[in-house]
Amino acid sequence: MSPTTRFQVARVYDEPRPEDGERILVDRLWPRGFRRDDPRVGRWYKDAAPSGELRNWFHHQPERHDEFVARYQDELQTPQGAAALDGLRELVRGNKTVTLVTAARDASGSHAAVLADLLAGR
Repeated sequence: MSPTTRFQVARVYDEPRPEDGERILVDRLWPRGFRRDDPRVGRWYKDAAPSGELRNWFHHQPERHDEFVARYQDELQTPQGAAALDGLRELVRGNKTVTLVTAARDASGSHAAVLADLLAGR
């Protein structure tokens, strides 16, 4: 991964833009209604997504966001989570811009934003 790699987040339903760079779907579940070759997805890397248990607990309730972020970061500190994060870092190596995409309605409040911050060193 280049130190100049820029990370951003978007919804998978958004049309790809030239400034998106590499698009990587980081959801554990494949989005409904999408073919496997849909250009809005790019690559699929589900290993860095939150566990099903954490995803179901959060259920995109804004009042749980801070606790979700803390729990998700804890998951990424486990051996399995660290390996998934390392795999994602390897996948984006050499890209100038990477857009992590998710099916969540609020991409900026999703796990994709947490991943983008971690990968960017924020």
